Formats: sequence, C-alpha cells, structure tokens
Amino acid sequence: MTNIPVSNEQTTAQHQKVTRTKFMQRIFFMFFGAAFFSLGLEVFLVPNHIIDGGIVGISIILSHLSNIPLGIFLVLLNLPFLMIGYKQIGKTFALSTLFSVLIMSLGSSLLHSIKPFTLDPLLAAVFGGIILGIGVGLVIRSGGSLDGTEIVAILFSKKTPFSVGEIVMFFNLFILSSAGFVFGWDHAMYSLIAYYIAFKMIDITIEGLDQSKSVWIISDHSETIGQAITFRLGRGVTYLNGEGAFSGDNKKVIFSVITRLEEAKLKSIVDEHDPNAFLAIGNIHDVKGGRFKKKDIH
Repeated sequence: MTNIPVSNEQTTAQHQKVTRTKFMQRIFFMFFGAAFFSLGLEVFLVPNHIIDGGIVGISIILSHLSNIPLGIFLVLLNLPFLMIGYKQIGKTFALSTLFSVLIMSLGSSLLHSIKPFTLDPLLAAVFGGIILGIGVGLVIRSGGSLDGTEIVAILFSKKTPFSVGEIVMFFNLFILSSAGFVFGWDHAMYSLIAYYIAFKMIDITIEGLDQSKSVWIISDHSETIGQAITFRLGRGVTYLNGEGAFSGDNKKVIFSVITRLEEAKLKSIVDEHDPNAFLAIGNIHDVKGGRFKKKDIH
C-alpha cells in the first residue's frame, strides 16, 4: 500500500485539539448548566407536579408512579440514546452529554430533600421554565445535551422529511399530554407553559440578549451609505458586486452586521442618504471573527 503524504494544513483541517483553557471552560459551563437545570427541576417543577419535555418529562412521570428516585431514570433512559449518539454523531458530543446527564442526575438526588421555593403552580412553571432553559442553553453552548430525544430527532431527520425541531415537538407534545392523565390536565397546561418558557430561554442563552443582525443594502449611493455606517454607527461594511436581473445595471451591495439596538440608527442613516434604497435585515445565530472594533454611535 502506498503512503500518501499529508500536509500540516490537511492535518489541521481534519482535527485540532482544544486548548486546556477552553476545555476547562466547557466543563465548567456544562457542570453549571446541568446543576442549574436540576435545581429548577427539584425546587420548582417536581414538587408542583409539572414536567418538562423529552426524557426528563418521562423520568418525572415514571418516578412519580414508581417512587424510584428521579436521578436513576434520568441516567437509565438517556444511556441507550447516548450509545446511539456515540456511534452516529460523535465521541465528543456523546461524552459531553454523558457528563452533563450524570451531573443533572446527581444534582437531582442531592436537591430532592430541599423545600420547594413555591407551591404556586404558575410561579413554579414560569421560574422553573426560566431556570431549565438557562441550564439547557449553557450545556448546548458547551457542546453537550441533557436529553436523548434530541439525538433521536437528529437521526430521524436524516431519513424523514421532518426537521429536528418538528420531531422534538411531536415527542414533547405526546409526553406533555401524558402528564394530563397522571397529574391532571391543569398540571399538563402548566407543564406546557414551563416548556414554552424554557424553549425561549434556551434561544436567549445560546444567542445572547445582544442579538446580531445581518444587513443587506442596495442603493445608487452605496459608498456614501457605507461610509456613514462605518463612521457614525461604528460597524465595518463589505461591498459586493451585484447586477439587477430586470435592468441589467451593475449595483454595489452593502453587507454589514449590527446588533438589534443599532437597527433603528442604521435605518435612519439609510433613509437620510437614499429613501428609495433596498434594505433587508435578518437575525443571525452567531457571529465570530472580524477585526473591526466597535465605536460609539453618533
């Protein structure tokens, strides 16, 4: 067999070790996120018979019916999915998820005897959902997961026309509905509130409060607008060459990234220089890189 030489660039592209600092940072946030999640479970949701979606929801129901500690079900029910994830998704993801699940299970066992913060189901649903969402978001940002149903959803999405989100939603609607037969339909509705709040908090935790937005501007005064964005808004711009499909005219397209707090100022800058400019603004999940430093808006 002939040995094929591999360049340093190819080796780097294939795999690059995470630095010790970054590794410890991920471990810390996974630990904190999983512990925070277990806090939300034991001091808000479980004492008020409110469940979450996925494996956690099934575990709460089974623990209630069997009087077996919740932490045991959290580990046992997730293990088969972790084995699938190890083979199909990757070693790092599976080990990160296993670590997070073990911390969640341990935290649930240690916090089970703590007196609940409130016995008002609405307050428990709201604040429990907030805490759960933050915990899950921190774990996901660190490369792990707290629920095996997400792994199944990823695998199913590859073989079905449904997205990961749609599959997870189907599972969770079934699980949340089951809570109605076990705890009563009022608690099932509180569970739905908690699930919705947690879902929103996951997005906020992953994306951050200072959400970024992409901006596309087409104008006959593109250079003037670009300079104004640079010097007045403090954001870098990139000029792209475009061509009108109908007119065939060459156009300069401005691309930039701003925060949602800067959106109103950007619109006023564009309107000031060209009220007829085409402007499109969209949300961005994450932004990394770039050398342009933010300046004060003026």
